[in-house]
Amino acid sequence: MNDDVYEHISTPYELLVSKEDYTNNIPAVLAEIADFTNKDVVDLGAGTGRLTCMAASSCNSIVAVDAAANMLKVTASKLAAMGLRNWKTSVADLRQIPLEDQSADMIIAGWSICYMSSSGNQDWQENLNQVMKEIDRVLRPGGTVIILETMGTGNTVPTPPDYLIPYFKRLEEQYGFAHKAIRTDYKFDSVEQAEQLCRDFFGDELGDRIKGEKTNIVPECTGIWWRNKSV
Repeated sequence: MNDDVYEHISTPYELLVSKEDYTNNIPAVLAEIADFTNKDVVDLGAGTGRLTCMAASSCNSIVAVDAAANMLKVTASKLAAMGLRNWKTSVADLRQIPLEDQSADMIIAGWSICYMSSSGNQDWQENLNQVMKEIDRVLRPGGTVIILETMGTGNTVPTPPDYLIPYFKRLEEQYGFAHKAIRTDYKFDSVEQAEQLCRDFFGDELGDRIKGEKTNIVPECTGIWWRNKSV
């Protein structure tokens, strides 16, 4: 799906992502990688605030950055409902982060850098390089960057889309990221909900498979990459 569409579908997108990782593997792995307590955090490509909300209650401050204003409105409403005051949102391109140099202890980017770094984009290598430069500029020495991306919806083992493999390879080989993959399965309220949402976001092939198998649980693998900035 074209990322521009996400500007207009914040509600169904929020419903989709709320059904993923029902076993809470992501928060556990993030806690293993870094401690968010009292840190200044930036969430790049925050969307509707899934990762933002995970970090906000323990960090010192958090800035949710996304190109889609509608998504950030959802993020803001969720953070406000949590009673927090340590946050702000910013509509911006990830290649031009509107923050000062060395202003963050941690940067997280979930399911966002992939849109400009897939091999189908002729400028993907330059886009990725620009994002990495911005991350290094904003991150303080000793700080941590964590990137999350899909490793295959509907698959029980990591099966990354072909168009993302060069991006993932570059993260590890050129930019020095460590990596692991985890299961983050979706658990929908019904087979019908699973079919409709997965059909809309991931295509008819997966929708047809869910309909045939009559399951409300859809396997998902998520890749997590992380790197510490040298002091």
